[in-house]
Amino acid sequence: MAQHKSAKKRARQNLERRARNRQVRSRLKTAIKYARVAIAGSDGAAASDALRKAEREIRKAASKGVLSKTQASRRVSRLAHSLAAKS
Repeated sequence: MAQHKSAKKRARQNLERRARNRQVRSRLKTAIKYARVAIAGSDGAAASDALRKAEREIRKAASKGVLSKTQASRRVSRLAHSLAAKS
């Protein structure tokens, strides 16, 4: 375990950041899952709405540093392409 005061503080910060990143990543995965299910379904309006929500979560995760900006763009692009291919 950490001995110095600064190392103890760093360990505390890492725990808090890990918890926050796990929450963001979980919300992101859920939004993407809902979008994929909606795109696979027959309702185009619901799929479009789910895609919009998923894109918002993806962009948020990128702004918080959970995803890189390029990975976020790639994920949004792939979802959008799959929606376009269905309609």
